[in-house]
Amino acid sequence: MHATQECWGCLPARSRGGEDAAEGWTLVLTINVALLLIIIVMLRLRRRTQARSRLDEQMTVVIVLALGVLLAPTQFGHGVVHFMSELGQSVSQIRI
Repeated sequence: MHATQECWGCLPARSRGGEDAAEGWTLVLTINVALLLIIIVMLRLRRRTQARSRLDEQMTVVIVLALGVLLAPTQFGHGVVHFMSELGQSVSQIRI
């Protein structure tokens, strides 16, 4: 790849001696931690409840809390809060 071409996820590497400019690109892999935690939570919750130890359940709670901390300041997190507040208001207005 030439240095003048655009590459999504590619950043110029630091110059190392007489290295050619076309070979000075490196690929950067980014991992969305929230997505990784969602996958881990889904895999952990698929197990039967009887097969879980107390430590396993506590670890799942810690992972879910970390996921909540990561999602809370995002636009998705604000959308969830808005949806839940609207749902709470509509449920509280139901007359029986």
